[in-house]
Amino acid sequence: MKQEKKREDKQLQFKKTDARKWCGFAFTAALCLTLCACGARAGRQETLPQTPDRVDTGFVLTGPNSYDSADTAVLVAKDKQEGSATFLNLNRNRYYTLSMDGTTHLYDKYDESVSLEQIQVGDIVDVTFLKSTKHLTSMKLSSQAWRNESVARYEIDLIRGEVTIGEDVYKLADNTQYLSMGQPIEKMDLNESDVLNFQGIGNQVLSVSVERGHGYLRLLNDENFVGGWIEIGETAIKQITEDMLLVVPEGSYQVDISHRGGGGVKSVIINRNEETTLDIGDLEVAEEQTGILLFSVSPSGAAVYIDGSETDISGPVTLKYGIHQMIVKSEGYKSITQYLRVGQASAAVNVVLEPVTTDNDKKDTNVKDVSSNSYKVFVDAPEDVEVYLDGNYVGITPCSFKKVAGAHVLTLRKTGYTTRSYTVQVDSEDKDITYSFADLVKKDSVSDDDLESALNSSDLVKDIINSVLGAY
Repeated sequence: MKQEKKREDKQLQFKKTDARKWCGFAFTAALCLTLCACGARAGRQETLPQTPDRVDTGFVLTGPNSYDSADTAVLVAKDKQEGSATFLNLNRNRYYTLSMDGTTHLYDKYDESVSLEQIQVGDIVDVTFLKSTKHLTSMKLSSQAWRNESVARYEIDLIRGEVTIGEDVYKLADNTQYLSMGQPIEKMDLNESDVLNFQGIGNQVLSVSVERGHGYLRLLNDENFVGGWIEIGETAIKQITEDMLLVVPEGSYQVDISHRGGGGVKSVIINRNEETTLDIGDLEVAEEQTGILLFSVSPSGAAVYIDGSETDISGPVTLKYGIHQMIVKSEGYKSITQYLRVGQASAAVNVVLEPVTTDNDKKDTNVKDVSSNSYKVFVDAPEDVEVYLDGNYVGITPCSFKKVAGAHVLTLRKTGYTTRSYTVQVDSEDKDITYSFADLVKKDSVSDDDLESALNSSDLVKDIINSVLGAY
């Protein structure tokens, strides 16, 4: 038994020794093969010619994220179909166009991916691009830009080049972009009734776009209501004059016509840059009625003007039914303008003026009034178009009207042409002013409103009568 045990131990030891030898031989053989393969590869590399993809041309292949230029600019045009975008450089005031494709990255100001439709013309953007190929690598809404959207209450001073939004005053730059429906316009094309979007950097406004524009309203068959009042929703209230043309924000309105207790309410839809006519010939023309008003005004010595005439309010004041304009003034107090609706036998009117407290208010009370002088504003061009000042008919160009300092809306109209309005800032200098505007754009076809308006135009009727009489 012991001998068999020893024999088994020797056989086991022999097997282990034999396995170690074979492992050593295998490792040595593998190492030799590897060294031989490396030597052979090295030898071939020295003898093989250089392949084309190894030639050093000096060019660097660019990827979709490559760029060599960056800019903060205003997007002034985009064309998805053509694959291009045009920008305005803010420092040099130069325009440049870049190509876009599927590799162009678009972001909002928070670095979230957006579509091209979400970046609007007029937006201030940070861009990166390849100058050599004029390819837009990325476009992002600038994080350093501010924006005020849907602003309905603002004041634009064209002479000073300033815009006031709330209590903040911003500068209008020479390269500020003015846009309507994605198309460039002049700053005079803006109207105080427009709802605007402002964008800028620091205290400068760099982009102004019209969110909600304006159209025009003309009254037809209004002979019985001249001298009365028109209320257009909550946007405007104005005395009715002969052949008036009102600038009205686009939208749907209830129009209230009143005169001497008569009138009524009608609905109207105003479209941007279009003229709408409203026939009020079917409204009630009532017999004249009057009401008695009792006034209480503080301070007691304040002057009260009703419909432009100073009125004694020490006793009852009798006024015709309808809307009347009231202005109350007193030295050292802020003047107010209100509209009184008289529609009952008697009513009380209470007015309290606020005292002037700031230097600016005091200066405003001493602003030079040029309305009483003989200086005029002339409109020379385009020729043979109707001119309306703040909605009131002035004449056919060339024409003129009395110079009154302040912001005014000049509306130019001609049958068959697109009506245009301009906001002008009339100064208070002792001299005449002359304005010349671009020619009106001819419409493709005359609309029914234009035809009806033309047939109701007194000037056209006169021309037809004169032509008929001349034939005889």
